[in-house]
Amino acid sequence: MYHGRTTGKGPPTPAQIYQQPPRLLIVHIPLPSWADICSNLCEALRNFFSVACSLMGPSRMSLFSLYMVQNQHECILPFVQVKGNFARLQACISELRMLQREGCFRPQGTSLQLAVENGLQQFNQYCRHVTTGAALAYTALEITILTSQPGKELVKQLEEGLKDIDLVKVRRLQVVEIIKETIGCMNSASPVEESSSDESSFLGTDIDLQTVDNDVVSMEMFFKAWLHNSGTDREHVHLLLPSQSFSKISRATDNPMCLKCDLQERLLSPSLLPGTADGSLKMDDPKGDFSTLYQMASQSSASYYKLHVIKALKSSGICESVTYGLPFILRPTSCWQLDWDELETNQQHFHALCHSLLKREWLLLAKGEPPSQRPSLREPASTFYVIVPSPSPTLLVKAVATRELMLPSPFALLPENPPDDSLKVVENILDRLELESTYNPLQVWSHLYSHLTSTFAKPQGRHHPSWESRALRKHPCKAGQLQTNRVRATVAPLPMTSAPGRAPKMPAASKASSEAVFQLSEEEEEEEYPSVP
Repeated sequence: MYHGRTTGKGPPTPAQIYQQPPRLLIVHIPLPSWADICSNLCEALRNFFSVACSLMGPSRMSLFSLYMVQNQHECILPFVQVKGNFARLQACISELRMLQREGCFRPQGTSLQLAVENGLQQFNQYCRHVTTGAALAYTALEITILTSQPGKELVKQLEEGLKDIDLVKVRRLQVVEIIKETIGCMNSASPVEESSSDESSFLGTDIDLQTVDNDVVSMEMFFKAWLHNSGTDREHVHLLLPSQSFSKISRATDNPMCLKCDLQERLLSPSLLPGTADGSLKMDDPKGDFSTLYQMASQSSASYYKLHVIKALKSSGICESVTYGLPFILRPTSCWQLDWDELETNQQHFHALCHSLLKREWLLLAKGEPPSQRPSLREPASTFYVIVPSPSPTLLVKAVATRELMLPSPFALLPENPPDDSLKVVENILDRLELESTYNPLQVWSHLYSHLTSTFAKPQGRHHPSWESRALRKHPCKAGQLQTNRVRATVAPLPMTSAPGRAPKMPAASKASSEAVFQLSEEEEEEEYPSVP
């Protein structure tokens, strides 16, 4: 299986920094479980795509396709570009909502296997029909199977059914079992964002088994993980700690300990979403307010962004008013280019650092050093960061102000004894407030999803009707037959490109099927399978 290694040389383009691999989602939820899961899944998908399609800057998701497996496998949505296609994705979700929710389930042992094979074939055909430059970005496919069936049993079925299938272009095969909502999950003060997982291997192929709760928020957070930069070609940041032995003559930075880390976003920048309170002032800037740390750590392949730790601080010794920008998460790297012993040692040292900082109640102050740039007579301005430990094996990185950025802010000391009348009034008001021990962002919403969805609802030109709707208008009497046969239909493979002077041989039935699906205008074909620059 493909593990995210790239063969291209030179620094990555901006699109490659953020863009994640093409994704195939297979919904394997038979009756009667579909009735309990349908609404939550559809709402989670709609919320996720309202954000994914709205993010400014380079596209974080390239291609997406959706299959449904109940009695038969069915392609609900062939591979399409995510950005700029919210209307099609919304129509696909609406189609999911209309699927039958009641009835009998007649299991077909090969339906799931056929969905994987058909989706992989669609992906290969798509890659042949896009421009050369775009095809290079679509080197591997991630397949996610959402199921209500016992996950371990499904993994065994896949192991047996796919053992003779060429999965060289599958970067990851993931089975996600949807389980009943855990009581009190939404009331948790510290939301869990990572599902439990297990891994099975067969013929060199890893199947990742995870679980997710049957509620909108849990599914939504699972899909949002697709927006993370999960590439493992290289580490992002080198965290340099002073050497164990140093003196006034030999500086501590001569032989520092180097912890190799990956950088992860903690939250989406509001400036990347149109119409938000913070983003409305930066609509002309597609980069938003991304921290220079994240940009520079992601863009350089020749060298690494370095964080030189220069001193320690007491946890209570920094004021929040002097931090700025988006926070980021540091993790031990999972770069495949490092050998196993180095990865393990690096992880152990990283965990030891987290433990020691928590025990001492310390923070770290670090100076950022961008990757090596062209020689210049002008010394580049430095950025400083504060590094905060947490109970999890991660470190939080926040930019901190320097003298040049500070404005005068005289603060008088708070009077010790305010007037009794004012104190009594304010105390009574505060007593009426609900008190929470911690802030859980998953329990607070700003109606951003509905706002983003409404921005796509504005007329943006005439949409081409689907081949099904045209068939219904021409032959109304066949409407019932079309709806009945619809579940058993799969998208016909794209026509293979043959050598000049040789016509491909095709059985009569297959030829008729292909002609029925692919008799589209040139304009519609471009919309279905656009060429990517």
